[in-house]
Amino acid sequence: MLVFWKEKLAFMATPKTGSTAYHEALRDRADIAVADPTTLKHTTIQRYNRFFRPMFTVAGADDIETLAVMREPIEWLGSWYRFRGRPFLNGNPNSTADMSFDEFALAYCQGQRPSFAAVGSQAKFLTGPKGQDSVDHLFRYSDQAGLMAFLRDRLEVDFSLNQRNVSPKKELSLDAKTERKLRRKLAAEYALWDSLAD
Repeated sequence: MLVFWKEKLAFMATPKTGSTAYHEALRDRADIAVADPTTLKHTTIQRYNRFFRPMFTVAGADDIETLAVMREPIEWLGSWYRFRGRPFLNGNPNSTADMSFDEFALAYCQGQRPSFAAVGSQAKFLTGPKGQDSVDHLFRYSDQAGLMAFLRDRLEVDFSLNQRNVSPKKELSLDAKTERKLRRKLAAEYALWDSLAD
């Protein structure tokens, strides 16, 4: 998470949406840069509202707006699947190296997910209880040009990005029945995704 005090903006680091590249490009421009531990770097909007926002209010900034990125839900899961298929995870319970994306997707649909498929939810990351209190500025991952233009204007800074945490290429095909089941499981994700402008 990056906080720009004067510009009253907190950039939330949604996992698997390129947040590390933005963090590296803008951390020197930020007033607060939270990189570790991971649970703080990837602070959810609920955790932000509960812990960070009250501290900022006490310090005199009760009007900091939040910004985040959301990825198309199945594409986001595909990124997790590829990320957990990296060779150094071979033999680890979180490895997806020896399974298909279809198997991964079915595991994600389970009530109690195995560890390799326990990757959370973008909707829960980006919204408060019952889907309320979403971030103030939410960009689609596919709209990098819009996001960069927003940041350049708001922060009055020019910057470029370098790719970080690039996952290995893997086949991301789904059986039609699996995709239907997955889309039902991801209903809250798609409701949020569909609410965003192209």
